Amino acid sequence: MRYRKLGSSDLEVSEISLGSWLTFAGGVEAETTRACTEAAFDAGINFFDTANVYGRGAAESAWGGILSAHPRDSYILATKVWGQMSDDPSDRGLSAGQIAKQIDASLTRLRTDYVDLYQAHRFDPSVPVEDTVEAFQKVVEQGKARYIGFSEWTPEQIQAAITVAGPDLFVSSQPQYSMLWQAPEAEVFGVCAANGISQIVWSPLAQGILTGKYAPGRPAPEGSRFASDAMAGSKDLVYSDAALEAVQHLVPIAEEAGMNMATMALAWVLRRGEVASAITGASRPEQVHHNAAASGVVLPEDLLAAVDAVLRDVAVTGPVLGPLVEEGVKHR
Repeated sequence: MRYRKLGSSDLEVSEISLGSWLTFAGGVEAETTRACTEAAFDAGINFFDTANVYGRGAAESAWGGILSAHPRDSYILATKVWGQMSDDPSDRGLSAGQIAKQIDASLTRLRTDYVDLYQAHRFDPSVPVEDTVEAFQKVVEQGKARYIGFSEWTPEQIQAAITVAGPDLFVSSQPQYSMLWQAPEAEVFGVCAANGISQIVWSPLAQGILTGKYAPGRPAPEGSRFASDAMAGSKDLVYSDAALEAVQHLVPIAEEAGMNMATMALAWVLRRGEVASAITGASRPEQVHHNAAASGVVLPEDLLAAVDAVLRDVAVTGPVLGPLVEEGVKHR
């Protein structure tokens, strides 16, 4: 496993990290969650990403019981705030009161005194950015979080927050980024790099599409992610025959280079120096090890050119994330 510096922080995060969105929030059994987490440690993964809203605290609680058995300095822990945490629709957002309330609740569930990275899960337009920045600064001053990041903010939102906070508060951005969703390259990468902010990317395997297991013209395999009704919104936007057909053309490119599709897709996002880590999920320990194998893989220029040729007409490359971000809000 190789490690990269996270923005302007002193954190060195593993190139492959473990996330807990669809799996450890209740999607898999407790013992499997433990096995996958221990497999991550075995593979050299030191960066674990979760959120308060995943299972309304269930994912944090699961990791609190597992990670607390490891020395606190042996892993880097990230969580997020923004999503609705109860049936009360006002129990969400990035107000000062909500951030103060949710950081304490997250720390309790995670069984730790601090998180290494506390992230705004989305931007909250209902709260002045000055109030949100001040609340995050207070969390850092209190020692409850070492560093602050954000997820799925537009370039304009990023710049507005930096203008208020200065260059030192934010160290990470967490956008969706993959071979099929290249939009952050257009503007987000640039504004962040200019301000010492790294990318921690989610869905680098396009929610499993880039593993090659979905065939065009056929229904999603039973038990797979896109066979679930919960993924219907995302499926309409990214699960298209054109994208699936493109992936089938990528498979022989990977095989000729002596790797599987998942390894090639993860190495593809890590080819960018702006990316500090790629967040992967797992429902089996062997998946953790397979994903970790992508760390350090360098894709030759002729392979990258072949990939670009295949993806030219199907990859989302523009700066407007649009409906997919909104669907991501619902499911994340």
